[in-house]
Amino acid sequence: MLLKTSHAKLFSVLGALAFAAVVQADDPVTPAIPGVSAGGVVIEIIKEGFKGTEGPIGYSDGSLLFTETNDNRIVRIAPDDTVSSFLENSNGANGLALNASGEIIAVQTLKPQVGIIYPADKQKTFAENFEGIAFQRPNDLVLAKNGGIYFTDSGTRPTKENPNPPPSHPGVFYITPTGELKRLANDIERPNGIQLSKDEKVLYVANTLGEHVLAYDIADDGSISNRRNFAKLEGWKNEDNVWSSGADGLAIDDSDRLYVASNAGVEVFSAKGEALGIIVLPKKPQNIAFAGTDKKTLYAVGRGSAYKIPLIAQGFKGRAK
Repeated sequence: MLLKTSHAKLFSVLGALAFAAVVQADDPVTPAIPGVSAGGVVIEIIKEGFKGTEGPIGYSDGSLLFTETNDNRIVRIAPDDTVSSFLENSNGANGLALNASGEIIAVQTLKPQVGIIYPADKQKTFAENFEGIAFQRPNDLVLAKNGGIYFTDSGTRPTKENPNPPPSHPGVFYITPTGELKRLANDIERPNGIQLSKDEKVLYVANTLGEHVLAYDIADDGSISNRRNFAKLEGWKNEDNVWSSGADGLAIDDSDRLYVASNAGVEVFSAKGEALGIIVLPKKPQNIAFAGTDKKTLYAVGRGSAYKIPLIAQGFKGRAK
């Protein structure tokens, strides 16, 4: 009995030493979030130095696609972490979606519009203005199972290069399965990431300048109602005299938990909006998506970096994101 106990202790020590050899002191690791992530698992930094990082989706071959907005292309990260160019000249594609026919739909920013960008022979524009006013900064989108497209336009904002932009027209829009464009909301300061619940009865919208992720009920015709504060974000802070949560990309898992890229990292909430934990990253994440054949890997992109986060939770397989 003593021998067995000694062996058990020895193996325990050896296991701890092996783990310590893998996990360095400055490695980012996952927190322990019940049902979501085991504690202490290394978060892999795949690559840094991208020029713009947005719009990730899990692709049909198990890889991840995301948009390198400033270089006007879509990047592919293979399951073995190989990085390659998937599509050049993407018209400044930002958020992406993948339909049942394998076509990639994108909100696009160089010539602001929404439509199919891949494959080349299927390219098509669905919308480029609302009531004669051109879109300003189409940001993110989510594709419903009926073919309807929900997307955000975050509008204009002052920058160092353009301190006096045109009047801003932020909004949440819906393109019906028959191609009709509707504006669903124009009272959100800076709508950004957008996502659907698994049953597509709830629409989530990230308001970058707000303290909460917003939620709406969805009617059979795709319209929304009952705006409410769904989840309070820990990323809410004052920076350069501007209060912001930094709320950006959204993703859901198979248990309808909501994942939010914010100033704090990747914040995780239950289907009821209860805070479950935060996955802290070296740089602020801008957008997130589950990918891989089993969809148990969460990818985060932001500030020129791409991260690979092994999870216990499984992403929702009913959509590419």
